[in-house]
Amino acid sequence: MTPNYKEFSDPRLVALYDSLNASVADSEFYCRLAERLSASIIIDLGCGTGLLTYELAKRGYRMVGVEPSRAMLNVARRKPHGEQVQWVEGSTRQLEELRGDLVLMTSHVAQFFIADEGWKALLEAAHKALIPGGHIVFDSRNPFVRPWEKWHRETSSRKVNTPSGQVEMWYQLTEVKDSRVLYEIHYLFADTGEELVSVNELRYRSQDDIAKSLTNAGFSVENVYGDWDGRPADPTTTEMIFVAARK
Repeated sequence: MTPNYKEFSDPRLVALYDSLNASVADSEFYCRLAERLSASIIIDLGCGTGLLTYELAKRGYRMVGVEPSRAMLNVARRKPHGEQVQWVEGSTRQLEELRGDLVLMTSHVAQFFIADEGWKALLEAAHKALIPGGHIVFDSRNPFVRPWEKWHRETSSRKVNTPSGQVEMWYQLTEVKDSRVLYEIHYLFADTGEELVSVNELRYRSQDDIAKSLTNAGFSVENVYGDWDGRPADPTTTEMIFVAARK
């Protein structure tokens, strides 16, 4: 099965992305962290529909939103305060042409860089984009927790009220091969009975592997948090939230 990433490309799903993926804890975490790091110009790589991008822009940061999905950027641009953000359609190649003091990758964007070559190129581009002493911050799910084992309808289903009516959403595991996980996200529209399926793939790198890749790219890892409450990462925490400084 080949990934199609419909959650990022199908206009029907993109229009509902904010309703289906609303989160407060991670957004507040990144806002507090940006303040603590005394950030000024923030590059939000994989900004999606701009949920966090706008929140940071409202707080006075100069924001650059970089996103490969034109459909998601179209939604982001139409939001209030869209004129305050510099929008860039693209990814790694466009990143290295920008300049900032903080590069963010939220919502597990880092895990969509499947190949090691692509991950290495991303970190090198982020290093070029950051001023000396600037930071890269991103989250990645902890592979030791094996979250994909609960990715079945019985254990992951939730119903969300959206502008298109109630939508039932669930994960369905397809394949695990080494550190790569292939899965489906199902969206069942209650009003019409229509079901859309996004086929996705994620790379689950270990904390040690990520830390090594950051060091090799010229970064110094300052902290690895395990959750949005700021606790340190350990083998039992669900998240690995990396904060690394450009040397």
